[in-house]
Amino acid sequence: MAGGWSRDGAVQEQIDISVDDAVAQARKKLTTGSALTHCEECETEIPQARRDAVAGVRLCITCQVELDSQQAKQLGYNRRGSKDSQLR
Repeated sequence: MAGGWSRDGAVQEQIDISVDDAVAQARKKLTTGSALTHCEECETEIPQARRDAVAGVRLCITCQVELDSQQAKQLGYNRRGSKDSQLR
């Protein structure tokens, strides 16, 4: 049962869309192919152990941590702008 101006099932649709977006973002983060020997950001050599552990690694640990922290800051924002997210 929907409330207000929303139709029946709208809440579940919003949840499904949010989950689909999260899955798509996670898939984009997966790396494929051969690993680089040097970081594509800072040109530091990537240790062999990291290249063996992470398939298709492209960044050194320092650059990867920085990228992850930047992405974590953006995760809490609901880009779809549902009424509930605007009221919080």
